[in-house]
Order: sequence, then C-alpha cells, then structure tokens
Amino acid sequence: MVTSQASIAARLDRLPVSRVHYRLLTINGFAWAFDAFDVGLITFVVAALNKAWNLTTAQTGIVLSSGMFGMLIGAFLSGPLADRYGRKAIFQWTMLIFSISSLLCATAWNFNSLIVFRFFTGLGLGGETPVVTSLLSEFVPSSGRGKVQGLLNSFWAIGWLAAAAISYYIIPWLGWQWAFVAGALPAFYVWIVRRSMPESPRWLALNGRMEEADNVVKSIEKQVSKTHSLTELKGEDISNYEDKKVSTATLFSRQYLSRTVMLWMLWFLAMFGYYGLFAWLPSLLVKSGHTMVKSFLFVLIMQLAYVPNQIISAYLMDRFGRKPLLVFNLFMATLATLAFGYALGHTLTTVHVVMLGIVVSFFVSGVWGIIYMYTPELYPTGIRVTGTSWAATLSRVGSMLAPLIVGFSLSSLGIGGVFSVVACTFALAGIIVAILGIETKGLALERISTTITN
Repeated sequence: MVTSQASIAARLDRLPVSRVHYRLLTINGFAWAFDAFDVGLITFVVAALNKAWNLTTAQTGIVLSSGMFGMLIGAFLSGPLADRYGRKAIFQWTMLIFSISSLLCATAWNFNSLIVFRFFTGLGLGGETPVVTSLLSEFVPSSGRGKVQGLLNSFWAIGWLAAAAISYYIIPWLGWQWAFVAGALPAFYVWIVRRSMPESPRWLALNGRMEEADNVVKSIEKQVSKTHSLTELKGEDISNYEDKKVSTATLFSRQYLSRTVMLWMLWFLAMFGYYGLFAWLPSLLVKSGHTMVKSFLFVLIMQLAYVPNQIISAYLMDRFGRKPLLVFNLFMATLATLAFGYALGHTLTTVHVVMLGIVVSFFVSGVWGIIYMYTPELYPTGIRVTGTSWAATLSRVGSMLAPLIVGFSLSSLGIGGVFSVVACTFALAGIIVAILGIETKGLALERISTTITN
C-alpha cells in the first residue's frame, strides 16, 4: 500500500479504541490537570499575598487579570505556531514557559515583578490547552472520539483538587512562594511528553513527512493488534479521506465562516456565563446571607458536582451526537441559572441553594466537556489548532469581561437580575449552536472538514 495522507488517516480511523488511545488520553489529561492546577493555585495564593503585601482590591484584580491576559495572547499565538511547526513542539514549549514562569513567580520581589511573571505563566497556559485538545483528536478513531476526547476535561478536577491540597498544606507552613514552586513541577513532565507522546501523524502527512507519519501509525497499529484484530483497508475506504494544506484565511472562507462565527460566539458566551457564575459566587452567597465559611463550602460542593457530567457527556456524545447534547446542556444551564439566581435573591433555604448550585454546575460542566472536543472536529488538519485557539481567545475575552460586568451590574440589577443576564448568555449560545452548528458524530475528521456544510 502506498503511504499517503489519505491512507494515514484511514489507518488511524479503522482502529478500535484501545489501550494506546487511553494512554494518549492520560498523557494529555495530566497536562490538562497541570493547567487547572495553575489556574486554581493563583486563587488561593492571592489570599496569602493580600496579607503579605497588603494588596488593595484593585491590585489583587490586576494580579488575577495579568494571567488571564497572558492566556488570551497565548491562545491567539499557539494555534498558528502549532499548525506550522507541529503540535508536539508547541505542546512542550508552552508547558515549559508556564512552568518556568511559575518558578519565577516564587522569586517575585514586588507587585510589578509578580504581574510580569504571571503574564508569562498565562502565556504558556493559554497556549497549551488548544494544542492538547487538537492533538488528541487527531489520534482517536471517529467511532470513539466523543468518549475519549470528552474524558479529557474530567482531568481538570484533578488539577483543582491538587491546587486546593497544595495550598492548604504548603502556604500556611512554608509560604506562598512554595506554592508557585509546586506549580513549576510540570517542567519535568515535558520529558514524559517528549518520550511518550508522538507527533500527530495527520500533521506529519500533511506536511510531507510520510515516513515519520507511517512509523507513528505502524507503532500504534502494533500496540492495538496485541488485543484486537485489524481489518484490511480497501481503495474505496482510503478514498474517503482527503485533506489538503489550507491557509489561516480559510477560517473566514464561505465554507467555514459560519462554523467560525458559531464557535467564536459559543466560546465567548459560554465562558462569560461560567465566570459570571463562579467568579463572584462566594461574594454573592455572603451577600445573600450565608457565612463566609458556608459560602466556601458551597462552592467546593459545586466544584465537585462539576465532574459527573463530564463523564456522562463523554459517553453520550458518540451515541446521541455533539450538537443536540450541547444544545440540551446549554438550555438546561439557562434554566438552572435562573432558578439559582431566584433562590439566592429570595434567600431560600440552604438546602435549596446548594441543590440548585449543584444542578447549575452539573450542566455547565457538560457544556465545556462537549465544547473542548467538538471544536477541533470542525476544521481541517492545516488550521485545526488555529481554529481552536482563536475560538479560545474569544473565551478569554469573556472570562475577563464577565466579572467586571457582573460587579458593575450587581447594585442596579440585584442578584436575581445578574443571574438572569448570565442565563441569557447560555440561552443565546444554545440558539446559535442550534442554528449554525453541524453534527459530527461518527464522521472522520477529513469527512467533516471537506464534505459537511452548514
């Protein structure tokens, strides 16, 4: 059989989901957990910094925002770089950047030095996440891509719990600097990625590196054949897999423009809704009459409720499809957010507040579990990471605007009004996906990008 782009993709897609795919999921998943660890870590560190450096409220906001701004820039830059120089290379470099920058944060001698180091930490962090999702999607066969790819986001909870544990045990005893030192540990993980994570065969084939692509696929086939019998490929099977080099301008071409608009709006609105809910939630709980301790406990319970729907949605996507499941979760998040806002605004019982908070977290988690796996499917290999990373850039805009808008609106709209605004963002995202979204269940990545139109 002559090795070609089409044959590389067809060979990957005919494989059953097996141990090798879950190993790749684990490698990418722990990178995902490290990202979550850093995001969670800073929320705990700022509390210690407020005491150590007597930071004002504005300065605390700048520390948090500097990382977010870095994530925005990182997301914007990493996609084109990964599509040009390879997924694995940018994966390693972005991980190194945010690990080394976290270590530099531990050496920060004043406020200004810290925000510079936090910017570079965010730069690496924001650059890595789109690369991880796109890289994994290019290995998993279409029959199980929803399940394997969907499970990736469940690793986020591991990172958050690790950040909470490290902060609880290290900061009180050793100081906030050592929490940042712990945040630098992913630098050692780069060697695992270097040794155990192959470059995407689809990207290698697209860039004319056929021998390397063939060797990667042969290695995967050899591992899968230990537990599964492999079917022979026919000429007509291979002919269904077509891909070609495209430029970044293709994102805005007639074929892809509606997908790009849909994804940009979806990422912006969904992230606005997420941060609109959770950034102010402890303060809103206190404002509605709950104690600070209870407020933190409620938020922790809601974060734990973030996990189950990640797993449920991962297993349902290959059965019911990405689009209907995403629309369902967005509209259920809308209703749950409205009910939660009503409960807080009318000081209902603690049981009602906690239960409704769990429901909100459950459906919002499903939204993000689907978005992260759905987005890379909608673009061809040549611009897959660019399309994903630029959509993620819009989400960073949403994450920065949401806390500001909620803060300014709270006095005029009240708790119920603010949560109504947040609910509307989920509803609008659901409408946009229902109109512009396409179904990708069971389709090869090449088939989605070349034959499915909006």
